[in-house]
Amino acid sequence: MLTTILAAAAPHTENPYGLQAALREGGIIAQTVFGIMVIMLFFSLYILFTKLFEQQKIMGQARRVRAGFWNSASLREGAAKLEKNSAYRQLVEDGLAAQEQHGRLTDPVEAHDWLHNSLARSEADIISQLKKGLSFLATVGSTAPFIGLFGTVIGIIRALVKIGSSGQASIDAVAGPVGEALIMTAVGLAVAVPAVLAFNWLQARNKKISEDLSAFSNDILGYLASNGAVRPVTAKAPAAKAPAAATTTTAAR
Repeated sequence: MLTTILAAAAPHTENPYGLQAALREGGIIAQTVFGIMVIMLFFSLYILFTKLFEQQKIMGQARRVRAGFWNSASLREGAAKLEKNSAYRQLVEDGLAAQEQHGRLTDPVEAHDWLHNSLARSEADIISQLKKGLSFLATVGSTAPFIGLFGTVIGIIRALVKIGSSGQASIDAVAGPVGEALIMTAVGLAVAVPAVLAFNWLQARNKKISEDLSAFSNDILGYLASNGAVRPVTAKAPAAKAPAAATTTTAAR
């Protein structure tokens, strides 16, 4: 079916050694390999744009947190200013819930340890959600070249069998079919390289997001463990400017 579609869409002056010719001459194996490559490429692009959207959303939330969260009178007031599905709001609400749960514990557990573990779990859940799908990009990057190579090997075998049966061993008879087979390796690399680049880029952005979340989580921990006495240094209100000393001249008596 794929061969029929390609043949119908082909121009009148079709390249005898192009991709369409390679798929047509390669048979079901070459067409299957090419189909797998197309599926890999489609899902790789889908994951790339989906994860970029999620990352941009959290980075925007981080900017809003830095802009005014710690200017609030309390954590609850600050959380109310954030979006309901904000990752930073989730950290705040989980921290407040852990503080309330600690007050109901019957066994002696250090409040700091309890809060730290609760916030760490919440942070890990957020990062785990961001990492979903990245393993597929890594899989595509590591397997696509070999899948393409498999198509190339099969194509070369078919080409050599065809050449042997025809009895022609000239360079013209060998170069064309072998060149067609090598196209599948090129397709595999064309799919793998963008997947690897996307994986590394998304991983680097996830690392930056993880560092921001970890810093915010530590700030929440310090605030809760000290009952609000400790706030981030950057959130301290600037000291009020001292009024200029009044200058009075005392008349000489």
